[in-house]
Amino acid sequence: MHERSSVGELAQRLRRDLDRYSPGGKLPSSRALVERYRVSPVTVSRALAQLAAEGLVVTRPGAGAFRAAPPAPAPAAGDTSWQAVALSADAAAGLVPRTVDASGVTVSLAAPPPGVIEFSGGYLHPSLQPERAMAAALSRAGRRPGAWGRPPLDGLVELREWFARSIGGPGGTVTAAEVLITAGGQSALTTALRALAPPGAAVLVESPTYPGMLAIARSAGLRPVPVPVDADGVRPRLLADAFRASGARVFVCQPLFQNPTGAVLAPDRRAEVVRIAREAGAFVIEDDFVRRLVHEDAGPLPPPLAADDPDGVVVHVASLTKATSPSFRVSALAARGPVRQRLRAIQVVDTFFVPGPLQEAALELVGSPAWPRHLRALAAELKARRDAMTSALRLHLPELVLPHIPSGGYHLWVRLPDGTDEAALTAAALRAGVALTPGRPYFSAEPPAAHVRLSFAAVGGIAEITEGVRRLRTACTEALA
Repeated sequence: MHERSSVGELAQRLRRDLDRYSPGGKLPSSRALVERYRVSPVTVSRALAQLAAEGLVVTRPGAGAFRAAPPAPAPAAGDTSWQAVALSADAAAGLVPRTVDASGVTVSLAAPPPGVIEFSGGYLHPSLQPERAMAAALSRAGRRPGAWGRPPLDGLVELREWFARSIGGPGGTVTAAEVLITAGGQSALTTALRALAPPGAAVLVESPTYPGMLAIARSAGLRPVPVPVDADGVRPRLLADAFRASGARVFVCQPLFQNPTGAVLAPDRRAEVVRIAREAGAFVIEDDFVRRLVHEDAGPLPPPLAADDPDGVVVHVASLTKATSPSFRVSALAARGPVRQRLRAIQVVDTFFVPGPLQEAALELVGSPAWPRHLRALAAELKARRDAMTSALRLHLPELVLPHIPSGGYHLWVRLPDGTDEAALTAAALRAGVALTPGRPYFSAEPPAAHVRLSFAAVGGIAEITEGVRRLRTACTEALA
């Protein structure tokens, strides 16, 4: 299903065969391994690299791969028990403890075992990524004069201008001077939360919401306060109530194709949300993470909240990663007023700058004819996959409820029957050969019901979606019995 599955299988075979060779013995050539195992040269190269990383083989350019010498005896384990006291110092001092729990994020980042269909993935399947366009862009970028030098701390001016146009629209309501280039949306959210909320403060979040943002907040010692979301996005009256009750000065939201519900903030709520935050003396962090994953049938999209915000209430996060590759980590923060300088200072302290060649490659990519072609093809394919998964679920799993069918994004949010044990279903699904994302990590407080999130973008195609739903039927029969 994935290149990485073939790599893992080949690496396992080579491990078993290592006993045939004495330490220092030469393994067959890459060409011989390609012919013997009927795999690609890339698969052989990656499998050998994996064994080299494990210390089992040594590769010598021009000479080949050799069995490594036996490892030296492992040193005696040290005593790390003292760290329990040091790491709990926040609580002992009466401060808000910083809990660092990445489990809600790693579900979408970790590769499932070979043969398991990836309904848990958070990124595009390699077949949907513009790999050739990205490779060409990176190649051209690397040859640009000065590409390998130190870039401007704020980011390349041309790339900031491109993001400013994509955020502010043809009216130019956002300028390049208000944009800061960052290393992916997760990094941008981390910078924004650190800039806007001191440790111990409350931060308002949609409920449910992206677990990675909740993890950022908790690791910074912040207190996420949930504000319920319905089919039209966050509910303004409850948002106003939450500001009054919590004293929060930050609200984090995803107005477009919200994760995980897929909701789009209704037109009559957009200005209301910004007005409520402005009256509370608070900022709105707008995470516009999947604007470029719109489906073919979506129709015109609403502009970002930041495009209609002259007072600097909205701090906008935009990213290229979701529409390209998990490794193409280029994003932007847009803000106006004094907060922009604070964002810049934290960005510089944390990471200095985004690597110049990656910024140059982003410019090459979005300026190439391949970019609009990729987005059009992606819009058509995501719609087809969404429809295939929706139809398969309704046919084979009618007991699961789809509260909303999104017209953008890469997943469906599914409500499970009352009384369902999410963990039991997730485990049963994995045994049946399909990886799910449980719903519990998306709630900062008690969830109203059990849910799962099903990605249709991380799999190989419609046939794999159909097979995945069939396997999920088996898991539900076991878990819901």
